[in-house]
Amino acid sequence: MNEKKRCHRLKSLSVVGGFLDGLNIEFADGLNCLIGHRGTGKTTVLEFIRYALDEFPQDDGGLARKRVEALVKSNLSDGRIRLALETKDGLEYIVDRTASGEPMVLTTDEQPTDVRINTAGIFSADIFSQNEVENIADSPQSQLELIDKFAAGQIAEVNRKVTAVRAKMEANTNAIVTHDQQLKGLVDEVSALQFIESKIKSLTDDKSDQTDDEVNVAQQHRALRGRESQAVKEAEELIQQYSQWLHDSRGQFIQRIETAFDPSMLDGPNGKVMSRIQENLRRLGSKLDRLFDQAAGVVDSGGNELAELVGKLQHAHQQQELAFRDLIAKDNHARGVATERAELEKKRNDLLAKDRRKAELQKQIDQLYRERSDLAGQLRELWSERFELRQQVANWINEGATSPIRVRIDQCGNRSVYQQALAGWMKGYVRQYNPAARKIADYVPPSDLLRMVTEGRTDDLQAQAELGDTQMAKVMEALNRLDVQLQLDSVELADLPRLELLDGEEWKNSLHLSTGQKCTTILPILLLESDNPLLVDQPEDNLDNRYIYDTVVNAIHRVKQNRQIILITHNPNIPVLGEASAVYVLTSDGERARMANQGSVDDCKTEIINLLEGGKEAFVRRKDRYKY
Repeated sequence: MNEKKRCHRLKSLSVVGGFLDGLNIEFADGLNCLIGHRGTGKTTVLEFIRYALDEFPQDDGGLARKRVEALVKSNLSDGRIRLALETKDGLEYIVDRTASGEPMVLTTDEQPTDVRINTAGIFSADIFSQNEVENIADSPQSQLELIDKFAAGQIAEVNRKVTAVRAKMEANTNAIVTHDQQLKGLVDEVSALQFIESKIKSLTDDKSDQTDDEVNVAQQHRALRGRESQAVKEAEELIQQYSQWLHDSRGQFIQRIETAFDPSMLDGPNGKVMSRIQENLRRLGSKLDRLFDQAAGVVDSGGNELAELVGKLQHAHQQQELAFRDLIAKDNHARGVATERAELEKKRNDLLAKDRRKAELQKQIDQLYRERSDLAGQLRELWSERFELRQQVANWINEGATSPIRVRIDQCGNRSVYQQALAGWMKGYVRQYNPAARKIADYVPPSDLLRMVTEGRTDDLQAQAELGDTQMAKVMEALNRLDVQLQLDSVELADLPRLELLDGEEWKNSLHLSTGQKCTTILPILLLESDNPLLVDQPEDNLDNRYIYDTVVNAIHRVKQNRQIILITHNPNIPVLGEASAVYVLTSDGERARMANQGSVDDCKTEIINLLEGGKEAFVRRKDRYKY
């Protein structure tokens, strides 16, 4: 006999306060069915579970979260939800949540933990509200999210790496843009250096009344002294900056700590712990102050040593300057040249310092571009790795599906993010920027567009995107900005899923199907094996009973041994023919909901007949009419 597969499972849900006050549901393995009249809180049960697990769609802009939070606020009031769960690794936790608080994860003996269920990837559930199944068929992003659930751990790890690389690329972009702006300013200033040097050379080479070699050498030494003084000045300023920062930092940590701790905290129920925390932080601040003092002492000592050496250098400069003045005092022309040359040398020294800074900036920019190239390579590898995982899931679905459906993944097939980025970059430059963005996104991949822009290949871009001359000029102006080019270098063409249903002899994309066909495309995928519990509100909506029996019920039988399923239903075929492990019958007086009955299908036979079959009389009359 095969050993039962371990999977995530929900153990129980209890509610205190609000519409479901006092409700306690012990969930079974396999198929669980919630039944009851409309308005008895069945949907609220599912949404409470979603809320407790913080399990919301990622692609709807937060609309589902807002809807569920409004429902929770209305139906929970000031009460709380407790959801007990067990991970596939056998770890048990209790999630405790109120309408106004974040979920708390407790141990089974109700001790708080620092575990975060979703972010840590410890536990996940697949939860689908009413009409959400067919909505998946309309949204490629929702379809991608559904596919990713079947390789959730691996996809999450790839996405984590993608986020990390993107953060590095963003920092890289900011650094390149900043350095480039500084470089452009220096290039304009340093452009005068050649003219200054030619002027100095003309003074040196003046043949009309040329100075002798001794004066030329003295002039060169004088220029060198100017550069020496400037280098020493920059060093002194750097030391002063470090010294000031270290001295200013002393006491800052402790001061911030003191302002953060309200004295009333120390007198409250957690006063002892808060006092220990404060004292611990004070000790840390004292250690930091000692380190700041030590570092400041090193810097100040170095500054004193430098000052002594600078004094010697200045004395030497003064002696050399006197000697220079004595030399040129013998020649009127030399004195005139010396004055003019001194001004030029001063300008040249300043420009030489900026030229060195320019060279250093260029070196840093070159290094940043090398790092960017490496990061871009990592990003492409991660995108490919994620695509391969999705492709494996698609193949697995196609092999395991018992319905005539298939899943395909087009790598880099979704250009919507690319198009939106283009529209944003061209807004304010191009009059009809949305149509232009759509044309470029449809015909020109980001890597090709980047080459066309940086190489100025306007004709190629115009031919491929079919843009007019005036529009093309504005497009190039918009895209020829450095920050845009850097972002273009990392824009993603997302994978595009295609969920298809065989209709007759034709495979049709789910985007173009009827509502019922959309459900018949998506539901079989939801009912495949997974580690996650599956919760669906009224999966039978828009489906005929034959399909429910042939596909849904059979799929339930196939997977319920290795997957927990919780369904809200009004269709008797699901709990009865699906042989539910547990049925929960909810009722309500309008003010409060309660559990009217629970147990096996046999235990809840009367409620199933009355609620789902239309009553015993209707059931018997149908039987007689069909002559069974």
